[in-house]
Amino acid sequence: MSQELDYLSLRVAAGRLSRREFLGRATALGVSAAFANSLLAGAAKAQVPQRGGILKGGLQGGAATDSLDPGAFSASVAIAFSKCWGELLMELTPDGGVENRLAEEVGSSKDAKTWTMKIRKGVEFHNGKTVTAEDVVATLERHSDAKSKSGALGLLGTIDTIKANGDEVVVTLKGGNADFPYMMTDYHLVIQPDGGKDGPAAGIGAGPYKVTVNEPGVRHGGERFKNYWQGDKRGHADQIEITVINDATARISALRSNQVHMIDRVEPKVVDLVKRIPGVTVQNVSGRGYYCFNMFCDTPPFDNNDLRMALKLAMDREQMLDKILRGYGSVGNDFPINEAYPLFSDDIEQRAFDPDKAKFHYQKSGHSGPILLRTSDVAFPGAVDAAQLYQQSCTKAGITIEVKREPSDGYWSEVWLKQPFATSFWTGRATQDQAYSVAYLSTAAWNDTRFANEK
Repeated sequence: MSQELDYLSLRVAAGRLSRREFLGRATALGVSAAFANSLLAGAAKAQVPQRGGILKGGLQGGAATDSLDPGAFSASVAIAFSKCWGELLMELTPDGGVENRLAEEVGSSKDAKTWTMKIRKGVEFHNGKTVTAEDVVATLERHSDAKSKSGALGLLGTIDTIKANGDEVVVTLKGGNADFPYMMTDYHLVIQPDGGKDGPAAGIGAGPYKVTVNEPGVRHGGERFKNYWQGDKRGHADQIEITVINDATARISALRSNQVHMIDRVEPKVVDLVKRIPGVTVQNVSGRGYYCFNMFCDTPPFDNNDLRMALKLAMDREQMLDKILRGYGSVGNDFPINEAYPLFSDDIEQRAFDPDKAKFHYQKSGHSGPILLRTSDVAFPGAVDAAQLYQQSCTKAGITIEVKREPSDGYWSEVWLKQPFATSFWTGRATQDQAYSVAYLSTAAWNDTRFANEK
């Protein structure tokens, strides 16, 4: 009972349960009102950030090929670590809004074609240099260069010119775009000295922590930056440590034994087990990310639309939701936009498991023989089990899937973007346009389906 009360009180402190609801549940558990109120007070105190100490995290999604170059960010550990040492011009808020960071003020012309950002004064990089408008210009130029391999290239393709004017940066677009502030929240756009042109992987930013340890695929660390511009609100711990733990069982063991204070990507099948660990709470937040089985649309046999349609219809999505996600999610519909996006269209017919139609399209494609699907649990929690479940449902349509489990280390560098059929995942993007621009624009560096349509 004590664990349940602790969990409920923390939900109140986090704003996810009302005080009245908590007292009602506490009373139902036989707890006095006085004791219940004392729990609430303790939880509220616990929510206040405590300065000092070392904050340790055990995260999935790191590999030996990871880099501190923001343009190369693709795996979750590198992205998470960048939030510690880097700063963006603007940042997404939990409710989907935009918060000004290094850009203190943002304005646009009436046609949303010209955008002016006033750069915050007095912000210092870890090397002692002051952040200037020229650094911002250089950063945006590096990521938007046509020869750039930055993951943000597709997103920034609409930029025409970038200029510094005193402490302001003026960006002119090729066409009006009211979503420009959301573009600037992309995690690749960490502002670096001189845009990182001379040392993109140096790990020098303007964030709350200076990089002290960088062992890709193993661990990362940082110490509080004393001159951080917002030290009263962020960077409360003296040091931070991120240990790469790609194995799901090992992550939970590390949490249980207090080797780390937090972990990510808890597999749905063990959520209830993790909830029972003393002092641990599970954050379940709905979002815009999605898990996918990607095919190269320009590579045989996946360049045949009938084969692709057969593979789509042969997936039992409801079974995936039930057995792999244990209800923690929703069914996808073969495009990257879900109901979390404000402009989501709910009048598109849901594609359902239909082995007969799948068999029809498969036979029409003329393909025969096994189809190789590569997977790893580093792609998403339960990806290997999902691939095997998919293999079974495909059998009902007369399609033979050969599942190959790939090593976690190197999956994002050796399988993703390189193999024609593989499991993957995408975190959500700020807007629908951003989601399509980064992953589905034909010229995007991260077009992992190689989809291209001149229309």
